[in-house]
Amino acid sequence: MLNLVGKRYWFFLVSAIIVIPGLISLFIPPGLQVGIEFTSGSSLTFHFEKPVEQADLREAMTGLGHDEAIIQRTGGGDRDEKTKLEDGLKSRFGEMTTLDFYSVSPLVAAEVVKAAIIAVIASSIGMLIYIAIAFRKMPSPWRYGATAIITLIHDVLVVVGIFSIMGKFFNTQIDALFITAILTVVGYSVNDTVVIFDRIRENMSRGVSKVYEVVVNRSLVETLARSLNTGLGTMLTIAAMYLFGGVTIQTFMLALLIGITSGTYSGFFTAATIMVVWENKEWKTWFRKRETKPA
Repeated sequence: MLNLVGKRYWFFLVSAIIVIPGLISLFIPPGLQVGIEFTSGSSLTFHFEKPVEQADLREAMTGLGHDEAIIQRTGGGDRDEKTKLEDGLKSRFGEMTTLDFYSVSPLVAAEVVKAAIIAVIASSIGMLIYIAIAFRKMPSPWRYGATAIITLIHDVLVVVGIFSIMGKFFNTQIDALFITAILTVVGYSVNDTVVIFDRIRENMSRGVSKVYEVVVNRSLVETLARSLNTGLGTMLTIAAMYLFGGVTIQTFMLALLIGITSGTYSGFFTAATIMVVWENKEWKTWFRKRETKPA
């Protein structure tokens, strides 16, 4: 039988290699490139009849008094400012069509940030309580809930960290759909983790072994095919949506793809192995000084 639990520190190392660079990037301002849903402003989408270079469009926007504008190829102000921009761009580049326009006020932007934080905290607390109740007949039921929360935090940090790095190198912005993606990843991560925990509970009830590490390892091996098949099927679907679903949902789909990949990995290779470390209280040996032998 595969000894997956015995390789737990290699799994922790992989997680650290992915999470730590993202954390470092988050502490380097700006941590994330945020869209107007979080900062307030306006978004305007144009379709020009003739091909237009981004550099020329950026120069035109600067000449119209908007040097802060972010230009992105897809395929701030109010309505009066929108009309002014349209007239100025038409006079320089010719006929064009306005495909989309919307504005977000500072008040709405602040509410989006507040609601997002509350949603993540509330969902985490709710899942902690639910898992603890579901595993109430197991020893230390709160440990299962706490481990699930640690795992979902891991997955959220992976997604946010990667987007932080992409924001610095590729100017990738996050929007309100990014929050939806994060909440979806949270749900997927916890679901995958609970499935494995449930198999651990079953094997403990059946008396597979008195050694917790052996029970966990057997549970992982038994759920390996299910976890990989489910995760891979989900990732392929999301990848297809990312490639062919259109530019408006690409950021959302990319966040989902990263999060589901991380959730599949952490639910299987991280959550259960954290339980083993916790059960064995292995952290007590991590910082213990070596006993020096007498001369």
